[in-house]
Amino acid sequence: MHKFLEKIKKLETRPRVINNFLNTEEVRLFKKLYEELPVEINNKRQKIIKKKWAIEFNKELQIRYTQKLKEIIGDYEMDNPETKSGSKSLGLFQESYMPVTLHVDTGFDFEKIIYKQTLLALSEVGETVIFKNRFYGCSTTFSIDPIELAAKGYNKRSSEHLNLYGKHDFDPEIYKNYLSHEDINNLKGLEVDLIFKWKAGDMLIFDRSHLHCSSNNIDKKKIGFTSSTKKK
Repeated sequence: MHKFLEKIKKLETRPRVINNFLNTEEVRLFKKLYEELPVEINNKRQKIIKKKWAIEFNKELQIRYTQKLKEIIGDYEMDNPETKSGSKSLGLFQESYMPVTLHVDTGFDFEKIIYKQTLLALSEVGETVIFKNRFYGCSTTFSIDPIELAAKGYNKRSSEHLNLYGKHDFDPEIYKNYLSHEDINNLKGLEVDLIFKWKAGDMLIFDRSHLHCSSNNIDKKKIGFTSSTKKK
């Protein structure tokens, strides 16, 4: 459990969408940057390619991005894993060919005051589901699938969420329209707060304690950029 839990909770808000966070030219620059960055992870099991935005790449765009973000969420510090070469990172590009499953991105350092997470859409098709439910342990992928629970990765694997939020069944209509890639029993006790419908240049901002996942609606693939932040 996080040491500064009360401070973290005081900073929490409902998720929100910033339309046109990037203009058309900035979207083009982000896509160009993505093509130039080296691959960090090519996870063929999850069908996802990940690239970290190392601070050595495109300083001008970095300044533009971080200043725009500060205007919206106030003072913050980036809190992203370093690249394989040991460079600091502004966040992670993800090229996904299948939905990312239920998880939380709270990190592993319980001494930090975790803050906001951002998701910048660089594709026109895709959705991200943010749940009202929150979790204050470490970064975790939640599953009842024995294969997933045994998988190795950055996140811890766990089914402990099923003991935290009650036993009520998940909304069947939302499940059919957005989350049919999940086992509906893995969603027991969960309630949806917001469904972010992707449009290139729009940004989703939410607390790092929110459980979230992709929807099952992907047109071949989608590309997004995520940043995690903390407070000083």
